Amino acid sequence: MEETIVLFPSPGISHVISMVELGKLILHHYPHKFSSITILVCTGYLDSPALEDYIKSITKSYASISFHRYPAQLLDTTPQKNRTGLSIMTEFNQLYPPNLRNAIQEISKTSTVKALVIGLFCVSAVSVGSQLGIPTYYFFTSGAVALAVFFNFPKIFGNITDESFNDLKVLNFHGLSVVRPSDIKGLLPKIFSNFCSGFAKATGIIVNSFEGLEPVAMKAVEDGVCVPDGPTPPVYYIGPLIGGGEEKDQAVSEEEDYMKWLDKQPSRSVVFLCFGSRGTFSVKQVREIAIGLENSGKRFLWVIKKPVIDEKIKQTRELNDFDLDSVLPEGFIKRTRDVGRVVKTWVSQVEVLKKESVGGFVTHCGWNSILEAVLLAGIPMIAWPLYAEQFLNRNALVEDMGMAIPVEMREEDGFVSGTELEKRVRELMDSEKGKELREQNRKMKEMSLAAFGETGSSKLALKRFINAIE
Repeated sequence: MEETIVLFPSPGISHVISMVELGKLILHHYPHKFSSITILVCTGYLDSPALEDYIKSITKSYASISFHRYPAQLLDTTPQKNRTGLSIMTEFNQLYPPNLRNAIQEISKTSTVKALVIGLFCVSAVSVGSQLGIPTYYFFTSGAVALAVFFNFPKIFGNITDESFNDLKVLNFHGLSVVRPSDIKGLLPKIFSNFCSGFAKATGIIVNSFEGLEPVAMKAVEDGVCVPDGPTPPVYYIGPLIGGGEEKDQAVSEEEDYMKWLDKQPSRSVVFLCFGSRGTFSVKQVREIAIGLENSGKRFLWVIKKPVIDEKIKQTRELNDFDLDSVLPEGFIKRTRDVGRVVKTWVSQVEVLKKESVGGFVTHCGWNSILEAVLLAGIPMIAWPLYAEQFLNRNALVEDMGMAIPVEMREEDGFVSGTELEKRVRELMDSEKGKELREQNRKMKEMSLAAFGETGSSKLALKRFINAIE
């Protein structure tokens, strides 16, 4: 029988895209070893038209990647837009094991399953893989800093309630700089630590990073100090791995305008502001951003999603249309027409970052966005984290990598003033500090490209993973 690897992502299009990219990587470098990759997708959780279009696109373009889909029986009938992401993932983790077991047994009738690779929120799959005698690996789509911290979660937060967590002042993680409670507060450690409990039990962990990018965290993981009560499983840094653009929203009509506009701007003159697929702000914050950009006098391309009402909410799963003029300061678009563009909801971030005119990136510190900025452009960043592990990524970008300038945020709700943004944009684009960051990011881009050279660290790590499952 032919040999295959089964990939099992957490629900949601971003998780599926990451697994598909891993599948592409394996098939590209080892086509003689694996003739196919199977991706299991549980329907019923975080489904979207964009996900359906993406799966159709991959199925059409990559004959060696197949999707095995199965429905889920939902316990909670509350609309998912009214539930937290962690509550959805918790229910998913409770319900999928029987379907996962059946799916793997069905695949095993025609193929030899050499490994099961799972997403962060698929912790129950570790025991399923063990029962079936299949090596089970995590694909960790963030970086080594987040992994080092997550390794510690089950031990540190085993006896801490969400209430007592608020009384903590600092958190000491072995081998890392001090992590502030506010850096991980959005992860609700009591709940989130349950998802991290499978890391130490897995056969190994594949990480979307590369040697040299996060030296402090990688050394902590390598030294084994992040897993307090046992050995650290093998870790394979196979990045940088970024999406190929198949997730593009074909309905976007503004692309021609902003892409043509970018082509006409001077080299490295434009500040690009984009906060990921879910990042959003209140109207008050949007207007402060507008004030900061206008007062900075710098060219900009800014992506805005429909604002939310609550200042503390920084993400949305709904990409609804809205009136730009109603959320921006009066006359802003007209006054800045010669120096900037504002786009609703979505842009092709990969394509924008490739443009010669883009010289700075205001980012929410999502790991994919960081890797895209490094690999595609080598451009410096302004770090503005919103939720999840993005605050940890911010710390790494600023303190360990020297690749970004942080914005000062109001502690209670993360609000950033227009004056603060103006200051950071000027610093990034005009100061000696900005020049230093630009040079550091250029060097990191060269390192990222070398990682998949003939003797590159990522290529060798992928080979070690393949050797381990043979």
